[in-house]
Amino acid sequence: MPLQNRVTPTGEIIATPHRGMFTGNRGIIHDPATKTLLKKRWSSPAWITCLCEFRGWRRPVMARRSWTELFFLDEATSFAAGHRPCFFCRRDDARRFRSAWEAGNAASDVSARAIDAALHRERLDRGRKQLHVLPMPLAELPDGAMVQQGEESFLVRGRALLWSPAGYAAVNRELAEAKLLTPPSTLRAIVAGYRPALHPTARS
Repeated sequence: MPLQNRVTPTGEIIATPHRGMFTGNRGIIHDPATKTLLKKRWSSPAWITCLCEFRGWRRPVMARRSWTELFFLDEATSFAAGHRPCFFCRRDDARRFRSAWEAGNAASDVSARAIDAALHRERLDRGRKQLHVLPMPLAELPDGAMVQQGEESFLVRGRALLWSPAGYAAVNRELAEAKLLTPPSTLRAIVAGYRPALHPTARS
């Protein structure tokens, strides 16, 4: 049985056999004895996205009282859920993200803690995923942004692609009532030039 450790664009954590491109964490939110999640879904405002492989290190998943290993289809998914690149295992990406975040949000010398605080205000509303009004028409959103309509999540990549744990699929429908999943400050970083890593199915 797969563990409950895969993050959706809405930030929900589900069990699925499909693998993702990235791992990451929100602090310790599991019981290592049973490898199951606790009731809380975060224990730190630093929600990060990490490499699945780094320096040959291997971590047994949910086996220790350490950070809880979570997994993401791709970086666009992790951004939509409210995560940002890790400054340890993804130092170059994190620096590029911070530079774009500063440019897009008219800021300078921003610390990782300050970015985390801004994201925390944008990703949650009374403990649940916060949706935002689109700041521009859907057709003008940058590649890598994600939106929500009803119970479904969509990646913007020239057109809207339906998200699933296995990847993306083309759809032919109007998204007239879509709301923004990607936190606004992260969206502005994407507009300023950061390019989220996308799952191969987004390019098919």
